[in-house]
Amino acid sequence: MPVSPDHEPLLRLLHSGASASALRRLLDTHGDAAAAVAAGRRDWASHGVDATACAAVLRPEAAALAGSLRWLEAPAHHLLGWADAAYPPLLRRIASPPATLFVAGDADLLWRPAVAIVGSRAATAGGRANAGQFAAALARAGLCVTSGLAAGIDAAAHRATLDAGGTTVAVLGTGPDIAYPACHRALMAQIAQSGAVVSEHPPGTQPLRTHFPSRNRILVGLSLGIVVVEAATRSGALITARLAGDAGREVFALPGSIHNPMARGCHRLIREGAALVETPAEVAEALAPLVRDLVRSLRGELSACPAPASGAAGSGLPDLPHINRLWDALGHDPTGMDELLERSGLTAAAVSSMLLALELEGRVAAEHGRYSRIGV
Repeated sequence: MPVSPDHEPLLRLLHSGASASALRRLLDTHGDAAAAVAAGRRDWASHGVDATACAAVLRPEAAALAGSLRWLEAPAHHLLGWADAAYPPLLRRIASPPATLFVAGDADLLWRPAVAIVGSRAATAGGRANAGQFAAALARAGLCVTSGLAAGIDAAAHRATLDAGGTTVAVLGTGPDIAYPACHRALMAQIAQSGAVVSEHPPGTQPLRTHFPSRNRILVGLSLGIVVVEAATRSGALITARLAGDAGREVFALPGSIHNPMARGCHRLIREGAALVETPAEVAEALAPLVRDLVRSLRGELSACPAPASGAAGSGLPDLPHINRLWDALGHDPTGMDELLERSGLTAAAVSSMLLALELEGRVAAEHGRYSRIGV
């Protein structure tokens, strides 16, 4: 897959080790990574890039940069920068969003209404069963299920979503090419094939303890709410729940036996104000107004001047640019993104935005990265 000309300067900024906040400020000021790199050392410093990072932008580590560019050459591998139109809008709203995201799989899924399912790595059999039940039901209700690919509850949620034919996103605390734990390598590949694997870290980044709390903020940022299935009193899932509360996301917790140490964290969350839930339907019902609000917000962000003519008439869509060209390119047989781009002559960002709006309106079906019309 051809690498975008903007990838190399964006990777130089990322590999410099500059903070995400400094990189966001640079990209906000200059509009794209190439302009930010061209601005020079004095400008970088004025945006908060320290001297060490400035030197690294000027003289990037060749092997690391080449490794990231190689990874991006593979099919369905993407790099989303803060200044990109395709950057997930819900993630922009958290306190410290990442400046870049590596995505293996369908990057459009990061725009879908999602719910995170998290919990203990040392989950009980009952906890794993509950995670699977909630994940499958919420996926069938149309929500994307996000989790962190960890052992226990995370893996159960991912697998159940895949088995139900739903969409799932795994957010990693490693590079996008590193499965952790390593025994989840096949599961990660399966998620990348039909969903998406996401990381803020460059390819080759090994697991570090400090990466996982920061990973959880991305998991929260992509989701409308989180469901904590099982958690001990010192569980990382409680950190994720706190981040969710701080970000204004809904927090749900499953109650358990008073004799189960893996239930005590959930009971603590409930005492602190998390919603006690016993069925997936309760989660779906609570999130329904947030899904509607998100859809309205995305319509506003995607709206543009030209009104659609006859091709998508009656869809209730906002005024989206070139909607008819995309509608004409769509058929009743599932069509991949590359073919839609060729048929319509539109950019990937424009097509992704319009497909999302059409899907949320019930006019387009999406399955495994292929799209088709619903109805006439």
